[in-house]
Amino acid sequence: MSDIIRIANCSGFYGDRLAAAREMVEGGPIDVLTGDYLAELTMSILHSQRATRGEDMGYVGTFLKQVSEVARACIGQGIKIVSNAGGLNPKSMARQVEEILAEQGLDAKVAYIDGDDLLPKLDHLTDQGEPFINLDSDMPLSKSGQKILTANVYLGAWGIKEALDQGADIVICPRVTDAALVIGPAAWHFHWQRNDYDALAGALAAGHIIECGAQCCGGNYAFFEDVPSFRNMGYPIAELEPDGSFTITKHPGTGGLVSVGTVTAQLLYEISSPAYENPDVVAHFDTMTVKQAGDDRVRISGTRGSSPPPTHKVCINTLGPAKQSAEVLLTGLDIEKKADLYLDQIFHNLGGREQFDAVDVQLIRSDKEDPATNEVAHAALRITVTSADPEKLGRLFTARITELGLACVPGNTGRGAAGFNGKPVTVHWPALISSRHITENVHMNGKTVDVLPTQRLDLEDTDYQRIPDRGLPPPSGPTTTIPFGRLFGTRSGDKGGNANCGVWARSDEASSFLREFLTPQRFKNLCPDLAAFEIQRYELPNLRALNFVINGILGTGAASNGRLDRQAKSLGEYLRAKHIDVPQTLLADGRRNQAPSFSHGART
Repeated sequence: MSDIIRIANCSGFYGDRLAAAREMVEGGPIDVLTGDYLAELTMSILHSQRATRGEDMGYVGTFLKQVSEVARACIGQGIKIVSNAGGLNPKSMARQVEEILAEQGLDAKVAYIDGDDLLPKLDHLTDQGEPFINLDSDMPLSKSGQKILTANVYLGAWGIKEALDQGADIVICPRVTDAALVIGPAAWHFHWQRNDYDALAGALAAGHIIECGAQCCGGNYAFFEDVPSFRNMGYPIAELEPDGSFTITKHPGTGGLVSVGTVTAQLLYEISSPAYENPDVVAHFDTMTVKQAGDDRVRISGTRGSSPPPTHKVCINTLGPAKQSAEVLLTGLDIEKKADLYLDQIFHNLGGREQFDAVDVQLIRSDKEDPATNEVAHAALRITVTSADPEKLGRLFTARITELGLACVPGNTGRGAAGFNGKPVTVHWPALISSRHITENVHMNGKTVDVLPTQRLDLEDTDYQRIPDRGLPPPSGPTTTIPFGRLFGTRSGDKGGNANCGVWARSDEASSFLREFLTPQRFKNLCPDLAAFEIQRYELPNLRALNFVINGILGTGAASNGRLDRQAKSLGEYLRAKHIDVPQTLLADGRRNQAPSFSHGART
């Protein structure tokens, strides 16, 4: 085998660009085509699909269209396909893939993996001492009082390696970790052993970077003015080496940007501690070296790895209470007084707040003083109610609000459906399970091979600990006020009921200021709507970065919280809009990051 394996990713979520698979296969040399489709929210979507369309469903149907487009080229060029699009039903998806191959007259081996579905044996596992404690609320699953819809453990990479060892051309995965789609093919290609932890940690980092598709190629990038073009955005390729070092790049001629900044942003995405846990290895993100290696080429080396934790993570979804939202626009003067009067009317008409289990009210002040247009004179009043009794919601709730339209404050106008529709919501329940209960099952050619996770092999533990580097002393001297985002980049996202916000600097001097300045309390001072939440801070000095985890801000997950941004994707840009006082010596960084002055369509 060669000393490099090129692993490409054509999807970062269910709904990503369909043409990306074909573009990755046709755009240049790759060895493996991967696709990641399974966000935590996606599992609940697939459950709804299976419940309404039949037990044979529960997978990502758009992946089949992509396979149909690229199968012939991939088989002809020896490109392996590895995807988690199997979702809740990898067996049915594998059968559909085999039908596509047969229709095209192609001879290829299809494998699928399962063993992730814990739903049929939850009672047995509970009897065996597994309480499935909610990682956000510390409540055991038995106390939830809710119907359990799905329960899938995040499998690792060794089932994928086994399938490729057996000669599989296409591997259909269920709920594996996102990075497993890269770790498995790399371990297969380089014949890595279970305790090659540094190499595995490098592959984990590579998988984490490319798992979100174009997001590491300039998509959603804080310093967007650095990106030459957002048209035809490129998708990522990880060129892995035998020791786990790798280079992130994209096909030539595509839009976007691969830089130390875009890669750093993705490394910080949806993590907590720099010790990034995976069922195959713990990768220490504060040990790696990230360097620009050429145009649209970033090389990462030196990632250290430790033995995996003794547990696997489980994604459980339960059927929660009913929720319903309503939203109205308030206009002009005295917005807060109008909101108070309107709320009083609404809940009087509904029969009182106390009849609901929870009431969430958000007054979204997008209105401006002395507005230039009608549209910027509006504020949105968003109301979400929760009840275990769906009879209190639905049409009755909507009618009781609608009938106030001509008997309320001036300048109000309905905004239609907003958020929840009065039906029970899906509640995300993140938990852990002892790895001794987990076995990955690889199915191919009518045979099944059981693959044990590393935790069941009684290997000697390896625990790498890094001593934090304190770096330069913070700069001092006269200060000036600038937006936070003129100096610092951010990327934020969701993990169950928590949100994370990674922040990084682009110089050592700015990094030393950031380290001293942005404490959890300062974060709350800048963003007072976060004051009620516990915030944890982690340092990654090698990336000039900090990572913040805001505990509980997303309630019971993306499918069931009432926030306008349910997945905290905008939290980082909110922070960047805040004004701060910084030493004037840092202004060179700030001027470099001023927003460009160009009109729509001026850059291509």
